[in-house]
Amino acid sequence: MADPSTYRPAPGSIPESPGVYRFSDAQSRVIYVGKAKSLRSRLNSYFADLSGLHPRTAQMVTTATSVQWTVVSTEVEALQLEYNWIKEFDPRFNVRYRDDKSYPELAVTVGEEFPRLQVMRGPHRKGVRYFGPYAHAWAIRETLDLLLRVFPARTCSAGVFRRSQQIGRPCLLGYIGKCSAPCTGQVSPEEHRDIVEQFCDFMAGKADGLMRRLDREMAAASADLDFERAARLRDDLGALRRAVEKQAVVLGDGTDADVVGIASDDLLASVQVFHVRGGRVRGQRGWIVDVAEPADDHESRLGDLVENFLLQFYGSRADDEGAAAVPREILVPALPGSLTRERAGTEPADPEADAGGAEDLDAWLSGLHGSRVSLRVPRRGDKRALAETVTRNAAEALAQHRLKRASDLTARSAALAELGEMLEMESAPLRIECIDISHVQGTNVVASLVVFEDGLAKRSDYRRFAIRDRPGDDVASIAEVVRRRFTHGAAGKGALEEAPEETAGPSAPLTSGPVPEAPTSNVPPAIDPNTGRIRRFAYPPQLLVVDGGAPQVNAAAAQLAELGIVDVTVCGLAKRLEEVWVPEQEFPVIFPRTSEALYLLQRLRDEAHRFAITYHRAKRSSSMTVSALDSVPGLGETRRTALIKHFGSVAAIRRATVEDVMAVPGFGRRTAEGVVKALGPGATPPSADPDAAAPPIAAKA
Repeated sequence: MADPSTYRPAPGSIPESPGVYRFSDAQSRVIYVGKAKSLRSRLNSYFADLSGLHPRTAQMVTTATSVQWTVVSTEVEALQLEYNWIKEFDPRFNVRYRDDKSYPELAVTVGEEFPRLQVMRGPHRKGVRYFGPYAHAWAIRETLDLLLRVFPARTCSAGVFRRSQQIGRPCLLGYIGKCSAPCTGQVSPEEHRDIVEQFCDFMAGKADGLMRRLDREMAAASADLDFERAARLRDDLGALRRAVEKQAVVLGDGTDADVVGIASDDLLASVQVFHVRGGRVRGQRGWIVDVAEPADDHESRLGDLVENFLLQFYGSRADDEGAAAVPREILVPALPGSLTRERAGTEPADPEADAGGAEDLDAWLSGLHGSRVSLRVPRRGDKRALAETVTRNAAEALAQHRLKRASDLTARSAALAELGEMLEMESAPLRIECIDISHVQGTNVVASLVVFEDGLAKRSDYRRFAIRDRPGDDVASIAEVVRRRFTHGAAGKGALEEAPEETAGPSAPLTSGPVPEAPTSNVPPAIDPNTGRIRRFAYPPQLLVVDGGAPQVNAAAAQLAELGIVDVTVCGLAKRLEEVWVPEQEFPVIFPRTSEALYLLQRLRDEAHRFAITYHRAKRSSSMTVSALDSVPGLGETRRTALIKHFGSVAAIRRATVEDVMAVPGFGRRTAEGVVKALGPGATPPSADPDAAAPPIAAKA
C-alpha cells in the first residue's frame, strides 16, 4: 500500500486551470481519470486525511503511486479529453456504466433493396434503423408478430430469401399473409419499401394518423358492401390497437426524451433510463455501479453521478450509433457535479430548470447530436411524475441488488480466501485464468482460456487457441498455450492480440505535471511507458488453473519457470475425483467436498470446458462439410461458389448441359465438360465410390 504523501505534488505546483488528471499505480497502469474546473482544488482534496475520504477513494489514492494532469482551456475540452482517456485506459476505479448483456432492439435494414425486420443485439451498424432497446426479446417478437398482419414486410434471412427467389415459391409467412413475398415478385421493391416506411412511421410514434386512415377505409368498405375487406381492415385496426396498448403513454405532448433516475447509498448507485419516443416508453436500461467520486453531500454526489453517466453513456453510444444516439431532451434528477455545488441554494426561475450553467455538457451533447440538446431537471407536471417513477425503479433495482449481492459476495469472498489459504498463497487470488484442451483422437485440437475476476467470469478476456505443435498431446498443448499467453505479454505486443493504435484526442491540450520520464526498465513491456496505456492482458493472474492432473500442472509450471515468471501460482483440477494438484507434489491437495473454493474451481473448469468444446465443435463441423462438387477435378473454392450462386443447388447443376455451365463466368468448355461428366446423369456420387475417402467420424468431445 502506497503512502499518498510520497507522490503528492509540491505545494503551488498544481495549476488552478481546468484540466484532466489521472492516477497511476506502481506498474504505470492508469487506475483513475477525472476532470476538474480547478486542478489545484480538486487534487488537494485527494491528499487530505485518509480517514475523511470515501472508502473507495482512499483505496484508490493508496493504490496509486503517481498523479499526472493535463491543462485545457475550456471545460468542453476537459469533458472530451476525460471521455477519451476513460475509453482508452479503462481505469479500474472509474464508475463504469456497462451492461452485463446486450439489449434487444427491433432493427430495419433500410439500406438493403428489400429491407428486413428483425430482432438484433450488439453494436449498431450502418444502413440499419433501430427501435428500442427493450427489456425482453420475446416482447419485441410478440409485437412484431401482431404488426406483420398490417405491415407484411420481409423478416426472413438472406439465405431463405435467395432460395425462394430461385424456386419461385414464397415461404410459409407469404402463404399466411404475414409477408408480401417480394422474393417472388408479388410486390415490387418500391411497394415493399413503402410497407417498411409505414412500419417505421408506426414504430416512431406516428400511429394515430394510420389508425384514423384505416378506420375511414373500413367505414368506406362497409358502405360499399365490401364486407370482406372491411373485416380485414377491422382485424388490422385491432392488431394496431393491441400493439399500441403494449406501450404506455407517459407524456401527452409526444415528447422524445431520455429520463434518468438515480438512487444511491455510500457505496453503490443504481441508474435507470427510460427511453421515451413519441410520448411512449420504448425501452428501459439499468446499471448498478460503485460510488467512487469524493463528494461533500448527497446532492453533490448525485450531480457527479449524473455527469459521469452522461459522459460515458452518450459518448459510447454516439461512437456506435452516431447522432441518433442522443435525444433532443434529457431529463436528469440533478445538475452535474461542480455546477450543482456552485449553484447550491439558488432556485431556478424556470419550473423545468434548464441547466443553463452546464454550458460545457450542453455543448458537448449538442456536438454529439448535431443540434441543440436540452438538459433539464423536471420540476412539475407529467415530466416530474415520470422522473419520480424512474427514480423509484432505480431504488427498487438497488434494493434487489443488495439482497442478491449479500449472499453472492459473502460466498465469493469466502471461496477466494479459502483458495488462497489451501494453495498457500500470500493473498486471495483476485484474477484467475483457466486453460482447457479439447479434441477428438488428436484431430481439430483447440484450447480455451477463461478469466475470473473477483470470483466472476470476465467474458471480454476469454480467448481461444488452435493448437499448432504436437496436436493430440495434452501436456504439450498445455505448455504451448501457457507459452503463447505469457510470451506475447512479455514481448510487449499485448497478450494474445495486438492492442489498437493510439488515437488522437479532440484537441491538443498542454500536458504538464510533476512526473518525470519513467525509466523503461521499471515499466512492464506490456505498458506504454509514455502514456501508461494498458494493453490487453498486461498483467498476469495470481492463479493459473489447468484442466488435468500432475503432468499438465508440471508442464504449465515448467513453462512459467522457463519464462522467468515466479509470481503466478499454478494448480490443476482432475475430473475423476476433483483433486487439486500443485507442481512437484506427489499427492494432491484434498479440498472438503462442501468447500466454496472447490465449487469456484469447478465453475472455472466447467466454463473453460464449455468454451473450448464450443470452438472445437465449430472447427470439427467445418472440416466435415462434404459437397459433391469436391470430387470434380479442376474446381477450386471460387468456382464452386460461382456454380452454386448461379444454379442455386447441386441438383440444378446435375440437370445442366455443357452450354449451361459455360454460361457461368470463369468456365471454359473443358471445365464445363468435367463438371457435367462428374455430376451429370450416370455419374457416381462421392459417397457411393468405394475408393473415395470417407469423412472423419463425428465423436463426442
